[in-house]
Amino acid sequence: MASRLTTVVTMPKRPEAMPRDAFARFSAVPTRWADADVYGHVNNAIHYQLFDTAVNGPLVEAGLLDPARSDAVFLVVDSGCSYFNELRFPQVIDAGVAVSSLGSSSVTYRVGLFVEGATRAAAQGHFVHVNVDRISRAPRPIDGGLRDYLNTLVLPHPTD
Repeated sequence: MASRLTTVVTMPKRPEAMPRDAFARFSAVPTRWADADVYGHVNNAIHYQLFDTAVNGPLVEAGLLDPARSDAVFLVVDSGCSYFNELRFPQVIDAGVAVSSLGSSSVTYRVGLFVEGATRAAAQGHFVHVNVDRISRAPRPIDGGLRDYLNTLVLPHPTD
């Protein structure tokens, strides 16, 4: 009789919604009319736009990134999101950001989207940026004021 192989697939444990103290900096971002989908909540793709705004907005405001003229720019090389509660229009979202890893040319952000006043993230995820030369797209070191700023956001993962 032939043997039968059985494959067991185990799913990774679903993360838990993180608290506000897992994030170093917050920005208030209002939802827009166009963010809501046919189901009446903010569409999942919009969460990534909110992540992008939460990560890049402060860099632009601090004069550390000029998307149109900086010699170096950040490219997203990995991202992910877990959803816990719906976001809706109209709401003000508190977008929390922390740096969980800072390499020589890369930075991994932890991002949480909170309904205003909520203690746990409605959605959270990660964004990995690589600093590259605008023209050649070759990785460039993160240094100077940019590194100093990112160091202010470094927080260990809450389970560390």
